[in-house]
Amino acid sequence: MSTNKKYYIETYGCQMNVADSELVAGMMEKSGFAESDSESGADAVFLNTCAIREHAEDKIHSRLGRLRMLKIENPGMIIGIMGCMAQHVKDNILQNKPYVDFVLGPDSYRRIPELLRRHEETSTSVVDTHLSRFEVYENLYPSRQEGINAWISIMRGCDKFCTFCIVPFTRGRERSRPVESIVEEVRQAVDHGFVEITLLGQNVNSYRHSDARFPELLDAVAQVPGVMRIRFTSPHPEDVDDDMLFVIRDHANICNSVHLPLQAGADRILQRMNRTYTQAQFLSLTERIRNILPGCGISTDIIAGFPGETEEEFDETLTVMEKVKFDSAFTFKYSSRPGTKAAEYSDHISEEVKEVRLAKLLDLQHEHTLFRNRQEIGKTVNVLVEKESKKSSSEWAGRTDNNKWVIFPKGSAEICDFVDVTIIDARGVSLFGEIIQVGKKSHAVV
Repeated sequence: MSTNKKYYIETYGCQMNVADSELVAGMMEKSGFAESDSESGADAVFLNTCAIREHAEDKIHSRLGRLRMLKIENPGMIIGIMGCMAQHVKDNILQNKPYVDFVLGPDSYRRIPELLRRHEETSTSVVDTHLSRFEVYENLYPSRQEGINAWISIMRGCDKFCTFCIVPFTRGRERSRPVESIVEEVRQAVDHGFVEITLLGQNVNSYRHSDARFPELLDAVAQVPGVMRIRFTSPHPEDVDDDMLFVIRDHANICNSVHLPLQAGADRILQRMNRTYTQAQFLSLTERIRNILPGCGISTDIIAGFPGETEEEFDETLTVMEKVKFDSAFTFKYSSRPGTKAAEYSDHISEEVKEVRLAKLLDLQHEHTLFRNRQEIGKTVNVLVEKESKKSSSEWAGRTDNNKWVIFPKGSAEICDFVDVTIIDARGVSLFGEIIQVGKKSHAVV
């Protein structure tokens, strides 16, 4: 295969897709391709897709139209669709977009070098969307650009089968990587200068390999020399246990932050979603988290307008929000996905009602974020410098241990430094402060 060809990957959706794109980049470089800055300069363009919401699919179809025009100018260009959308709508793509050369599901990336060779020899389209019960990409390591945070996939698939979610059908059943494979990738990331590790899984805390569960994996990763910060996403409330919380408590380099998707507050709707917990159990869990991990940041996901949700049941979601006062929340209108159980329900909510409910969620969460952030005023917190502030070239932006964004004057600090910042104000979703001390990566040592 030629060594002067270039590839370009465009990634949509969740952090799992980001990690998968880095894995595919490694496969492309193994095949003799170098990375391109744009699709127009690439010999192979891959769109790593998301099927969670309809809007994401619409965007992909639009991008394919643009790529089709580029391929007319450069007939040798390879166009590939990969990820969850490829898995979900492969027949539609093949029928309506014959200019697409590759359609690859999430378990097919190991075969990319072989498939590229086959395409070079035959010029025929390749479709590989087989879902594996075993593929975890053990001993295949990604190509990462220099940065701060390394996304590391520890497991694939999901066994929860929430009625609104297409993931079990696009990514298959749960399977986990060996602890040793994960730890080795963490070591490699540290050696390449990454100071923060984020462990990824569709249901990250259901991790299990041999005798190791998620708490044991967390403990092993925390002991890797040079790991300054560890985060993980996204857990399921059912699988959060005290063992996990104690490991977080006992390691200074595991961030004091838990993402805990609520989705809805009413028991009937939770049951309809197949969420496997009640409102009371969820509230008890948040209380336990805050008892074991004082100051822990708790974020969540909430769906507005799930089929059959009454106004009274929606109000129960608002009640849970008032009781917990989440530090932040990702809120979405319900989006029906063909193939899911919820898509078959006959009592869907109108778009107008969903819009009204979403606005209420956003307004209330804004109040709660401000409430939580104001509690930080006057405190001195440790912040990892991550990027320049969007509003001023003289300020840095970075996150605290409990996942709050802080804006502060640059001073002598540099990206990747750990700095002690005294919080002086809270506005919008951000904290504002002044540097007290620059730690130069000296913090968060176990």
